[in-house]
Amino acid sequence: MRKGILSLTASAAALALGLTACGSDSGPTTGSTSSASASASASQKAGKIGVILPDSKSSARWETADRKYLEEAFKAAGVEYDIQNAQNDKTAFQTIADQMITNGATVLMIVNLDSGTGKTVIDKAKSQGVATIDYDRLTLNGGAAYYVSFDNTKVGTLQGEGLVKCLTDKKAEKPIVAELNGSPTDNNATLFKEGYDGVLKPKYDAGDYVKGPDQSVPDWDNTQAGTIFEQMLTSQPKIAGVLAANDGLGNAAITVLKKNNLNGKVPVTGQDATVQGLQNILNGDQCMTVYKAVKKEAEAGAKLAVALAKGEKPTASGKVTDPESKQDVPAELLDPQPIYLENVKDVVADGYVTKEELCTGDFAAKCTEAGIQ
Repeated sequence: MRKGILSLTASAAALALGLTACGSDSGPTTGSTSSASASASASQKAGKIGVILPDSKSSARWETADRKYLEEAFKAAGVEYDIQNAQNDKTAFQTIADQMITNGATVLMIVNLDSGTGKTVIDKAKSQGVATIDYDRLTLNGGAAYYVSFDNTKVGTLQGEGLVKCLTDKKAEKPIVAELNGSPTDNNATLFKEGYDGVLKPKYDAGDYVKGPDQSVPDWDNTQAGTIFEQMLTSQPKIAGVLAANDGLGNAAITVLKKNNLNGKVPVTGQDATVQGLQNILNGDQCMTVYKAVKKEAEAGAKLAVALAKGEKPTASGKVTDPESKQDVPAELLDPQPIYLENVKDVVADGYVTKEELCTGDFAAKCTEAGIQ
């Protein structure tokens, strides 16, 4: 994996956002494309915003959370927008971008599939006078005008600390730890790994933990993750802890552990606080996840995009240094939160998932035990 690291050169506090969700529903919240228009007078005052999401497979969040919250923010601001999903197709990603620019987008906000594809799209947009925002993932050497994400190294640190906590709670002695990393083409995965390796490496060096299999999962593909982890467990049957980079990868590992009657005995981490991840925590099969308040991230991105669409030059609260170009990128970075069984209820209270989604069937009783109202 790339060894690039984003260095925070200024405090990146969350925005004090003025956008509020709109209660009306004038466009779909699922599917590959959606758009909405404000009144004619409002449309004349602001340009059109194009958003390209990466896929539906690597994480449920892109369609269930990011799309919904971006739509709410754009509707509240009264701007015209178009949100599409490239479904992990690099050719489609570039085609969508070209169509958005042709159809009048003046701002393009992207979640890149890889930095090469992202840079091609950003270069094309800039050549057409279209403002650019990297959303969630930084496009290395891309030169976007702004970057909106979470402190991704901290996300990894929380995962590493979470696995240490869970192994300590189980009184594990010199546990063998497997690392199931995210996609090698995603700079965020690089940052997550830097974060959790910063916690785990001292444990390995001191002989407290034993470093086990360590492998990246192409495209965050959960099916491949299951195959990879099965091979890990075959080669090292005494794996005692799994640092999985997100909930999807974590669930893939848990599925393999279940087949070997090891679920609940081997702590597994995650990220994204998906319904599946939270249910795995309620079941005792996953020890923790990392909650990223996507609503705040979407509102931060939307606030920048709306300002740019109106011809303004917004100011970001911080900046990051692109590890390849060495250029500073104005940035908004938000704080992640670790989630364990005792605070799963915080994710529900924040409205990220609903009780109805989470507490189905056998999980109803488990939700009650976890204090979910």
